[in-house]
Amino acid sequence: MHIFSIVAHPRSNSFCHAISDAAQSALATAGHTVEHHDLYAEGFDPCLKPDEAYTIGDTFEATLARAADPVLKRHREGVGKAQGLLVVHPNWWGKPPAILAGWMDRILVPGVAYRLETADGLPEGLLAMKHALIVNTSDTDAEREANDLGDPLELIWGRCVLPYCGVEHYKRLIFRPVNGSSPEVRKKWLEDTQTRCHASFGQNVE
Repeated sequence: MHIFSIVAHPRSNSFCHAISDAAQSALATAGHTVEHHDLYAEGFDPCLKPDEAYTIGDTFEATLARAADPVLKRHREGVGKAQGLLVVHPNWWGKPPAILAGWMDRILVPGVAYRLETADGLPEGLLAMKHALIVNTSDTDAEREANDLGDPLELIWGRCVLPYCGVEHYKRLIFRPVNGSSPEVRKKWLEDTQTRCHASFGQNVE
């Protein structure tokens, strides 16, 4: 299986990066190929440009053709050919970091990730990937996250973004609280990440 991988955390020594490294190692051991992107390290621009925005009356083809940025082309092609998605990011204000939210705005666009014939119709997911694993770090208590806040990241990934794009099998891991966690606990979390990678993506038999 070919996996498109993203990590979104500004510090290269963050625990998110350790999680991403562990996940990529597990995928490689299982025989998968990985296209990995560290959005902060690459300096990904999260701002949607006026000429990239879909406007009523445009065709998807015309909108896509206006986006001349080679970075967009590379990411859109990578997402389009991937069979699985791995995303690692912290929970900041109940949402992904702005750089990742901007990545969604610029990459998961009509004609690439989905097609919507009418505003009130159901989307047709266009991505070939059917499996996704999202891993989050957090310092919010699980009970408060669910009962007081409504787990907004679950709404974003599990109910909005991934089903809209055609992903059928989705799992999300949350490790918390990261602040003050011991080396032993973090080691266990990294092992859990690798186990979940094997469960989500299996063994590559190609």
